[in-house]
Amino acid sequence: DYVVVKMIPDNRLPPRHLHSVHTGKTFAVIKWESPYDSPDQDMLYAVAVKDLIRKTDKIYKVKTRNSTVEYTIKKLEPGGKYHVIVQLGNMSKESSMKINTVPLSAPDALKIITENDHILLFWKSLALKESNFNESRGYEIHMFDSLMNITAYLGNTTENFFKVSNLKIGHNYSFTVQARCLYSGQMCGEPATLLYDELGTGEDSSAARAGRSTDVAAIVVPVLFLLLVTLGIGFVVLYMRHRRLQNSFTAFANSHYSSRLGSAIFSSGDDLGDEDDEAPMITGFSDDVPMVIA
Repeated sequence: DYVVVKMIPDNRLPPRHLHSVHTGKTFAVIKWESPYDSPDQDMLYAVAVKDLIRKTDKIYKVKTRNSTVEYTIKKLEPGGKYHVIVQLGNMSKESSMKINTVPLSAPDALKIITENDHILLFWKSLALKESNFNESRGYEIHMFDSLMNITAYLGNTTENFFKVSNLKIGHNYSFTVQARCLYSGQMCGEPATLLYDELGTGEDSSAARAGRSTDVAAIVVPVLFLLLVTLGIGFVVLYMRHRRLQNSFTAFANSHYSSRLGSAIFSSGDDLGDEDDEAPMITGFSDDVPMVIA
C-alpha cells in the first residue's frame, strides 16, 4: 500500500544555493535555485545590487519557471564591491552574497630611464588593452624605500611618464604605477611594480654603470687577445708542418726519379733487406755491349 502526498508550495522560502559563476570587470554571472523543486508556474524574482563603494542601489526583475536560474548582472565597474540580494517578488525571505569585480590590468612595459639628477618612469597606455579605461582618469605612482621601510605617494598624471627626483644614494626603491584610485582609494587598478637598485653606495647610477662597463671590458679584451694569439700560433705551426712535409716528399720523389723512363720508381719493399750490402751497384749498360746471362 502507498499514498501520494503533494506538498503545498511555500512562496515565503528564500531562493536556494545562490552563488557566483563568473566575475569579470564589468559583469557578474550569478546562479540560484527556486525555493522548491519543479515550480508549476512562472516565478518573479527581485535581484537587488547594492554598490558598497558608491552607496547606490539597482533592482532587476527576473521572471522564469525554471528550477535553476542563471542571471548576468551588467554595467558594473572594474574593481568594484557589490552586495547582491535575491528574493521572490512578494518580498519573501532573501538570499544574499558579495561580489568583487576584476580590477583594471596593470600598465605594461614599465621601465626606467636614468638622467643626471633624476629618473623617468615610462609605461604603455592602459587604453590600448582596456576599453573601460579613459586616459582622463590618469595614473598614480607610489614609491617604496626598502632601507627606510616607508611607502610614499608621489602623485598622479594623465601622461605615460613620470619624473622622480631627490633619490638618495645607496637606497633601493620599488615603484608602482596603476590606474588612479577612485572614491577615496577604494577602486584601484592592478599595480605594475619595478625595482630600482642601480644607485650604488657612494656613487651615482651613471658612474656605477660606467664602472661595470669598464670591468667587463677589462675581462673581455684580454681573453679575445689571447684567443687571437693562440689561433695565429696554430696557423703558423700548421703551415710549417705542411711545408716540411711537402719538401720531404719532393726530395724523396727526386731521389727516385728516372730520366730515361720519365717517372719515379718506388720499390714494393718485398726485396728489401735480403740483398748483400757489399754487392756492387749496376749503374747501367752500353747499347753496343752484348749482355750475357749465365
